[in-house]
Amino acid sequence: MAKYILTRIGKGILSAICVVVLIMILVYSLMDRTNIFAGDSNYSKMQSNTRITYEQSRYKAFGYVDYVLYSDYIKELASSGEIDDETRSAAISIGQTAEKASETAAEYIQKFTETYEAQGYTITRLDADKKSNGQVKDGGQATIFATRDRPLISRVISYFTNMFFVDNIHYVPENQDIGERGLTFTLYDPLYGGEKFSPAIIGNGTQHKYLLYFDNKFPYIHQNFITLQLGESYTVNRGVDVFQTMTESQGSYQLRTTTFPTGLVEESADDLHTATYAAGSRELSAVYEARFDDDYTNVITHKHSMSKLGYSFVIGIISTIFAYVVGLPIGLLMARFKDGILDKVGTVYIMFIIAVPSLAYIFLFKAIGGSLFKLPTLFDMDSDNKLMYILPIISLSLPSVANLMKWMRRYMIDQMNSDYVKFARSGGFSETEIFTKHIWKNAAIPIVHGIPGSILFAMTGAIITERVYSVPGAGNLLTQAINKYDNGVIVGVTLFYAILTVASNILGDVLMSAVDPRISFTSKGR
Repeated sequence: MAKYILTRIGKGILSAICVVVLIMILVYSLMDRTNIFAGDSNYSKMQSNTRITYEQSRYKAFGYVDYVLYSDYIKELASSGEIDDETRSAAISIGQTAEKASETAAEYIQKFTETYEAQGYTITRLDADKKSNGQVKDGGQATIFATRDRPLISRVISYFTNMFFVDNIHYVPENQDIGERGLTFTLYDPLYGGEKFSPAIIGNGTQHKYLLYFDNKFPYIHQNFITLQLGESYTVNRGVDVFQTMTESQGSYQLRTTTFPTGLVEESADDLHTATYAAGSRELSAVYEARFDDDYTNVITHKHSMSKLGYSFVIGIISTIFAYVVGLPIGLLMARFKDGILDKVGTVYIMFIIAVPSLAYIFLFKAIGGSLFKLPTLFDMDSDNKLMYILPIISLSLPSVANLMKWMRRYMIDQMNSDYVKFARSGGFSETEIFTKHIWKNAAIPIVHGIPGSILFAMTGAIITERVYSVPGAGNLLTQAINKYDNGVIVGVTLFYAILTVASNILGDVLMSAVDPRISFTSKGR
């Protein structure tokens, strides 16, 4: 069994990598990259050279190209101590045209060109864009940059090597004055006034200030030593990782009395346990200076409602349980009383669900539930009314109930014609005993295989159901990303789906072997 599981995990990982490669080919090679500017309000306001450099910076952010500005190259030389401030000032003045550049600038432009051309970059110089009167247009300043299309192989390697971020005390650059770097373990979290027993590990020089902490939010113990990075969003939730987008709480801010590190007490929604380093933030903001005693000021806020993943899972898991509790017994009874009234009514229901488009019957049940039973038809994150869950759960479970009824009936009828059933009848067993002790157990084996998948895929949400009832779940995330050409989210969500698929298949096999001892995943030599 162990060898089988390890083999399946290995093949699953390989399959997930192949899926990511295919998606990257589709996204980065077959789709027009200019589509990323379709909903970019900043891009439409820009003109001249600034627009061109903005294009390249966004192409870099979206993963299409590697892009280096000449000015950044000079700044890097200065920060590393290779050139002094005087040389930096002279080198960065490239002139409105190449002929007008100073000797020092021309020298370093040549070095910039040679350095990056050797790495496969294309060097582009944009001379100053002038008006008819000789003045430089807004955004028309001269600039030089290097670009290179990112090879698919480097993009894939970069994605998987950066998927897990391991926090460490060298995250903050060495040129930042942060005091002594290190980790501190305490049994009494200072955020609780140092009086409540609450173990925590606090870092300095790390990205996250709290690497381990406890709170009253499930799962109650949290760690930031290793964080999962599925891909940064650029439009759907700009600047936020896909995994954080799916797991971050939503809705209105949840204010609570908060004591900040400086001792300031305010009603705030800030979750100080999520603080991450933001260089120079206290110098730029009087609010941060009043609240924090270091630059760990970037925090996630407490919000009233669950995350996208939370809403999808709650609705999905309840609908799954409902589907199995209702669908399997009805399917069994349909087979037990084949061609009876229940079998005929159940068959009509199955055909209705198969024949009618899902959007149609979802709207039908939404109308019936809203008009006849006065149930909420739209989701409200800030409401505590549990009745708003009813219609989405029922709508989501309808096709699953029909599917389970259909397959349970089919497997039961197939088993009814088996030789061992005929032998049991000849042995004097009643039909009830035959169904409960023999047919049911064998017919349930293939059904059992789908249980882990049904549970795991509850986290992915249901696109149509969530859109119809305005459920703020994860189901709509992928379609939003596709519509907005958010490459990071497309790749990240696809990988998430691939991992769930692999896990559900493996767990399904294990569960099926546990139910039926005759199924073995080990091979014995003869």
